[in-house]
Amino acid sequence: MADASIGTPEQLRDPNYTPALHRAIPLGIQHVLAMFVSNVTPAIIVAGAAGFGFGSDAGAQGFPDMTYLIQMSMLFAGIATLFQTIGMGPVGARLPIVQGTSFAFIPIMIPLVAGKGVEALPALFGGVVIGGLFHTFIATFIGKIRFALPPLVTGLVVTMIGLALVKVGIQYAAGGVPAINQPEYGSLLNWSAALVVVFVTLALKFYAKGMLAVSAVVIGIFVGYFYAMAMGMVTLDGIATSWERAAPIAFPTPFKYGFEISFAAVVGFCLMAFVSAVETVGDVSGITKGGAGREATEKEISGATYADGVGSAVAGVFGGFPNTSFSQNVGLIAMTGVMSRHVVTIGAIFLIICGLIPKVGAVIRTIPIEVLGGGVIVMFGMVVAAGISMLSDVRWNRRNMVIFAISLSVGLGLQLDPKAVQYLPDTLRILMTSGLLPAALIAIVLNLILPEELSDEATEEVSGGLAGHGKGELVKDDHI
Repeated sequence: MADASIGTPEQLRDPNYTPALHRAIPLGIQHVLAMFVSNVTPAIIVAGAAGFGFGSDAGAQGFPDMTYLIQMSMLFAGIATLFQTIGMGPVGARLPIVQGTSFAFIPIMIPLVAGKGVEALPALFGGVVIGGLFHTFIATFIGKIRFALPPLVTGLVVTMIGLALVKVGIQYAAGGVPAINQPEYGSLLNWSAALVVVFVTLALKFYAKGMLAVSAVVIGIFVGYFYAMAMGMVTLDGIATSWERAAPIAFPTPFKYGFEISFAAVVGFCLMAFVSAVETVGDVSGITKGGAGREATEKEISGATYADGVGSAVAGVFGGFPNTSFSQNVGLIAMTGVMSRHVVTIGAIFLIICGLIPKVGAVIRTIPIEVLGGGVIVMFGMVVAAGISMLSDVRWNRRNMVIFAISLSVGLGLQLDPKAVQYLPDTLRILMTSGLLPAALIAIVLNLILPEELSDEATEEVSGGLAGHGKGELVKDDHI
């Protein structure tokens, strides 16, 4: 709900309007809180998958590499956000768009680094940089490729992203991958910490309003953290040690982990750039509609996509992951009614400051993995729900049902049983077992080549007597 004390209705709809500083600062920090946990979670997941995160030998040294990745996630989310709000030539929409580390790329990154340690990072960041440059190139013709990515395809891809990640949330809540063969894995203590986060988050989402509801996951993890302290899962000595080991300030190091060209990484990141670009188009449209009551211009859409690509490429040079616009901030703008890009600029500066202070990352790494698990169960479940919401815009005729069925079956099946393609070359195997890429490619290709009409009888023989009757949208009849 817009606050008249911040400005007039006309001012609140103007991206160039700057509220008074004492109003703008808390509004900017709101945007950061709404995306903070989601932004640093990919770094923690990738570090864990590679073997230098929670539960690894790196714990004796305070997880220095994971802390650096967390630090870069904050720093380059802030820098990429400045690309969007301030702009630089054709780069940036000059709108209140908050950038952050994208969940979409996690299913691609996990197979690339799985169990390979820090040695996997040069190829990973090589893929991030080249994928970012390709993403920048997409901005030059983003309007011309949207036809190839209708809600059927984008909804499927987002759903697949969530399905690929829900297993991570459950593993974290139970105690983390390194504890899988240990007696404490899945213990009541571990699950109690995760469930505290889930229940607090749900309570705030449903019974609170305003910023409490928007920041429900952050507050849930905060409460879960104190619960874990009370249960002895984290100690004050451990927090103090982690704090003392971290430097007061540190600057990013270009190519800290080296740079390597991996065909699998390059193909994976470039293909996902298409999906990320279309997601950004949707977010820009949502911001202009919700905040200014108008459609986004082509210049704003291409500028936002340029910022995605440039932000991702620059982040990859210094050890950051791909950036994209964060959808939760679209809802926050609709809630506050404040369209000022300068408010989000303040939030970006706050993120950059956090990214330059390793002690912030040092505190984040003391969060027990079970507590983080409660948060990601909610977040990744919401990714699935977002995908299903996008699919609700699909006209569920027989043709679209078949495309969805085949894409989901192959993608999810390969993800669940990676050994099914164990004899493929390494590069192709990594791409196929992501699940996400084969599902997306199949859906895109079938959507482009299959005829529009498919008789009802064509699917009855393989549906086992089950038939969907949802339309997804109202079918217009010219005679009515």
